[in-house]
Amino acid sequence: MKDFLNVNRRDFFKESALGVLGTMALPGIMTSCSSSASGEKLKDVEVTEIMDKAPDGIPLKAGLVGCGGRGTGAAVNFVQAGNGLQVTAIGDVFADKVEDCRNALKKSGIEIPDDNCFVGFDAYKKVIDSGVDVVLLCTPPIFRPEHFDYVAEKGKHCFLEKPCATDPTGVRQILVAGKRFDQKGLTVVNGLCYRSAKDKIETYRRIAGGAIGNIISAHVSRMGSALWFRQREKGWSDTEYLLRNWTSFCATSGDFFVEQFVHEMDLMKWYMGDILPVSAEGNGGRQRRVTGDMYDNFSVTFVFENGIRAHCTSRQIDGCDTQTITMLYGTKGYVDVSHSKIFNYDGSVAWEYPRPKRDDPDQTWAVPDMYRQEHVRFVNAIRTGKMINETESVAQVTHMAILGRESAYSGKFMTWDQILSSNQNLRLERNELGPIPGFKEDIPLAGTPPKI
Repeated sequence: MKDFLNVNRRDFFKESALGVLGTMALPGIMTSCSSSASGEKLKDVEVTEIMDKAPDGIPLKAGLVGCGGRGTGAAVNFVQAGNGLQVTAIGDVFADKVEDCRNALKKSGIEIPDDNCFVGFDAYKKVIDSGVDVVLLCTPPIFRPEHFDYVAEKGKHCFLEKPCATDPTGVRQILVAGKRFDQKGLTVVNGLCYRSAKDKIETYRRIAGGAIGNIISAHVSRMGSALWFRQREKGWSDTEYLLRNWTSFCATSGDFFVEQFVHEMDLMKWYMGDILPVSAEGNGGRQRRVTGDMYDNFSVTFVFENGIRAHCTSRQIDGCDTQTITMLYGTKGYVDVSHSKIFNYDGSVAWEYPRPKRDDPDQTWAVPDMYRQEHVRFVNAIRTGKMINETESVAQVTHMAILGRESAYSGKFMTWDQILSSNQNLRLERNELGPIPGFKEDIPLAGTPPKI
């Protein structure tokens, strides 16, 4: 791929390794077709096969970088994905996070020896250099580009959590490193978990097959309560406060529009054929968040070259109604992706995923844990030699989310190419605990010049 800085949006479409169908590059493919409600036969579409577990094969040792809740969960998911799988090393900036993770893993039968528990900003290097075959990158996303680059250098397979960065500079670094995995024949699976969910895959197969015709608009909403946060404690340096309270700062998380809502945006993007927007028209604000420098509500409309407009709205405020829903509207009908239902425009249900009840004797359509299924696919690719690389997929949607965030922060309608060429870099100047020059908790103010 060309230098990412010098590729415009149209060229970026052409050079994406994903093509039109985001799942076609994945292993374990099954092809199937069905009929629409009117009896019209839908076109064949290739989708990812769901497997009970990864096939047996070479033993694999994994190292975990980032010992929070998501990292601990990913380590357990990896070991449960098949036989002959171990987590043998863990690392984090903070010793207490390492110890908490180690104790939690022990309850799942995963024992980590003392000399394979690493602490500090260089812990990721020690984990990666400890003799592992696979690396699970699950730190706050501020560190993801630097860590991913080192995994590529050392030639390890990688599970890359979402989002892949918090700024455009980081996204470009991720893409460059991703090409090195291709060159070395290594597998990268990302943490966009909906693409490993059986109900979402089966619904996608029908939409891609033409069940609702051509998609003409989309609406995505994730309305939830406030996330956890940490008040600053006595003795914490600026850096420790930033990292202990990482979900409250844009530099460390990308804001929740990038860190969390990226899941729903990716679901929409996938069902729309992985097309990318031309521009974003955003707004947002902050009403109730207590710490940090982020918003707690966003409303962003993405505009596509073919005229489609997709409205994406999200909020994290306690005491409000909650909802998570992804809707796409076509020329023949519409789909509620979140609940795996396809509708005719008279409101009748054209198709619904046949989700069984727990006590049903036939569990053919049961939906396996999508987080574990990510690692089943991961291990399957490694053991069968069918290398896959999902770097571009997570880079694209991270870039898209940053575009929406920056439009909302500035109050300006912003283009894909503006973000593509931005030199914004939110990472720490020095990887050490201590003061951060100019550290503030200022909230972005719409109507001021964009900081890109």
